[in-house]
This record gives sequence, structure tokens and C-alpha cells, in this order.
Amino acid sequence: MGLLPRRRQRPGTLRSASSGDIEHLTTFVREHGGVEAFLEPRTTVTDTTVVLVAGSGEWTRRRIEDSDAARTFAKKHAIPLYDAGLVGYPQRMRDWTARQKAGGEKR
Repeated sequence: MGLLPRRRQRPGTLRSASSGDIEHLTTFVREHGGVEAFLEPRTTVTDTTVVLVAGSGEWTRRRIEDSDAARTFAKKHAIPLYDAGLVGYPQRMRDWTARQKAGGEKR
């Protein structure tokens, strides 16, 4: 047991960033080298998110409160932050994902 049940939200309600999301991002930065952050703006179906991409191409995505919170996170961890809508994603991210799919691994 020990796990708490997930709170259910109304359908169509966006889930906001949690401390668990920030902890996950912090752990990713700590455990990977060459990390860059890519901000994804809020849309009608998703909240604001940040994608962290390691030098190896491994990546993770989590919700973040807003663009100010993303800038604060990036500054605190001394990593660059880019607007994904303007610069896109690095090729190493696509290459890493392709290798995972080819190997039959799940993210």
C-alpha cells in the first residue's frame, strides 16, 4: 500500500505543476550532463511545460507553473532556456528517441 490515490479532476481540467514535477526536473539536471531546457507554452489541451534535453539526447517533459518559473528554474540550475516554438528541439533528442523506439524500449 503506501501510495496515495490520485485526485481525480473534472474532464477537461488542466493539471497544474506540482512539487513532484519540479523534483523530477531537478533530479534530471543533477543526473545528466549538458542539459538544456526548452519551454513549451500553454495550449488549450496542455499546461505550460518544459522539456529538458541532456547532452546524450535523453529527455524528459514536465509541467511548470509558467514561463517565469521556467526562467527561474533554468537560472537556479545554470542551464540555458530556449523557446521551443522558436528554435525547435535539438537533433540529439530526435536521435535518442529513434534509438529507443528501434530498441523496443519505452519511455
